[in-house]
Amino acid sequence: MSDTPSFAQRLARAKFRAWHRGTREADYMIGGFYDRYHANWAEAELAWFEALLDEDDVDVMAWALGTAVPPAHIAGDLLTVMQKLDYVDIPR
Repeated sequence: MSDTPSFAQRLARAKFRAWHRGTREADYMIGGFYDRYHANWAEAELAWFEALLDEDDVDVMAWALGTAVPPAHIAGDLLTVMQKLDYVDIPR
């Protein structure tokens, strides 16, 4: 038996981490991104998102808003999608 989590287990863990960041703003931004896009992810996309989840919220939000330059391991197509912010559904 392997201790390595399955892809489905990693997705579930990522969802939890995305929606439990510590601030409502980060939850909506990161959790909303997960909800909108995770269904089409393969290994590379999930690995990128897991790396993003390891970063501080203030940094992730700055990269998504385009107010700070992201590190090389975060920059790329998925961050460009995240920067559109069209996935944030703020309840009223």
